[in-house]
Amino acid sequence: MISEGTWWREQRTAERLALLEDVRELPFPDIFVGRYHDKPVAYCCAYGAPRAVEVAHLFGALGARLAVQIGSCGGLQGQLAPGDVVVPDEVVCGEGIAKLYGAEETLAGDPVWAERARAVLAERGHTARGGQHLTWYSIFAQDGAMVERWHNSGYMSVDMETATTLAVARSFGMEAVSMLVVWDELLRGRSFLDPLEPDHQRAFDSAYSDLFAIALQLVDETKENGT
Repeated sequence: MISEGTWWREQRTAERLALLEDVRELPFPDIFVGRYHDKPVAYCCAYGAPRAVEVAHLFGALGARLAVQIGSCGGLQGQLAPGDVVVPDEVVCGEGIAKLYGAEETLAGDPVWAERARAVLAERGHTARGGQHLTWYSIFAQDGAMVERWHNSGYMSVDMETATTLAVARSFGMEAVSMLVVWDELLRGRSFLDPLEPDHQRAFDSAYSDLFAIALQLVDETKENGT
């Protein structure tokens, strides 16, 4: 199962499904299943925790082996630049749903899949980082004081779906990993509404366009890395 947190549903869905075979849409809107090599793959453009929980729950109940969360995030530490990819080692559950699936304040990522994801990203020329990540419930419900607290707490980055997907996956016995491309430079006060510098835009576009292919590579390796 691959879940993508983005506003640009039509564009991303067309790009992602082009890499799958035998694609069909389920009776549930915007949820698609297809095949990649010999593996069945489900894909949904699920923006925000309330949508991400539905997709993860559905395919967890159906017995999916691996959940991959992809999307973008805001950077909270100075060493991050747009186009870097965060693969969280631990996620702070601030979005309100993960705890309904048994998560505590924080949730550990799967170390095997996180290490493998970072290795594949590096092989493709992308800067991949680990660390502690925050999932928050709204892209607009934050201010400068919040960002400063998050930075001082050591959080690397923030998104809206990862904690939910990982918590639901764990509750169903699915392995899970998240890969998030840094977009917002929150310490500088630059959000996704502001333009990127040309070099940063190229780095972001390169990493983001690779995310789904990398997710499919991980899916293809489930027999090798899965339990």
